[in-house]
Amino acid sequence: MKPLAQNLLSIRCARLLIVMLSTAAIVSACSDDDTPTNTTINNPLANPEDGPPAGNPDGKYPIPMEAGLADITNPDQVIGNGTPESCTGQLVVEAIAQGGKIVFNCGEEPLTIILPETAKIFNDANNEVVIDGGGLITLSGGGVRRILYMNTCDPDQNWTTSHCQDQDHPRLTVQNITFANGNSSSETEYTGGGAIWARGGQLKVVNCRFFNNICASTGPDLGGGAIRVFDQYQDRPVYVVNSTFGGAEGYGNSGSNGGAISSIGVSWTIINSLFSHNSAVGNGGNPAEAGTPGGGSGGAIYNDGNEMTLRILGSIIEENEVNAYGAAIFFVSNNHTGNIVIDQSIIRNNKGGSWYPVYPDISMHEDTDISVTDSEIVD
Repeated sequence: MKPLAQNLLSIRCARLLIVMLSTAAIVSACSDDDTPTNTTINNPLANPEDGPPAGNPDGKYPIPMEAGLADITNPDQVIGNGTPESCTGQLVVEAIAQGGKIVFNCGEEPLTIILPETAKIFNDANNEVVIDGGGLITLSGGGVRRILYMNTCDPDQNWTTSHCQDQDHPRLTVQNITFANGNSSSETEYTGGGAIWARGGQLKVVNCRFFNNICASTGPDLGGGAIRVFDQYQDRPVYVVNSTFGGAEGYGNSGSNGGAISSIGVSWTIINSLFSHNSAVGNGGNPAEAGTPGGGSGGAIYNDGNEMTLRILGSIIEENEVNAYGAAIFFVSNNHTGNIVIDQSIIRNNKGGSWYPVYPDISMHEDTDISVTDSEIVD
């Protein structure tokens, strides 16, 4: 990863003001029935000198209130006392284990914090977990470990209900933060998700960047170089808003399938985001062809399961690459009930793959319900 730029924001109070103003803008943009209007999120990750900025700079799609920034004006935990030295990876791991609203006070300059172990969310610690980097923090796996893990069905993280696959908590929001150099390749039970692995509860990603995260490079049914997601509460979508996955050469994420994100049975709503230079590096597809290890589908996005919806809104998917299927998107609804919605978006210049029955770069069943409006989809 390239060195972080200096002077991204001058003081911490300015960062908090940006977040508060952003949240206020989102709320004020909604009517009493929560119908969104065009709004933007002020972006504290916009300095291109420390990596591509967060989000699609031309994305103008309306942001629903529930997809906006979480309010962190009264944080439960503050990591650091104002100096970089006070913000250690161990403190991050301990804070995330306790949950609640977490912010950083690590000085006025951008800072990369390398975690000594994967930060894990405990299901009974706090129903709400917000991790806000204030535009200055990068959490790193050091190239050897996953960064963040949440699993409502993992007994080691404490079961809290008898229906672990469909519970409303923890509600995890990551915002105004960068995840870099996560690596889950050594994981054998909960595979995929180099930066984030999530099951159950609810996950939301706002104003984030994902650089050089990887998961296992082969296998027919694993993936998500950056994020891997399973069951969400009441099948609600994972919101990804104003975020960047890769964004430039040398910053892309990779995995066997879904270079950026991968899921089973999960809906996604992706708004004003950018996916580029990610890669699905497996080969042989799913099920794996004879003599191959399997994988290699979904250069940016890999969706598998039933009755799921993928919404790409105000976003760009370009310069991603695969070995098998879906240079941009791999979407397979096993019972043919899922659907895709693409609006005000661009899908272009993705490389490789086959099985494109309707649109280039999108692998899906011929009868998949797909709606494309005000968008460009080209080879």
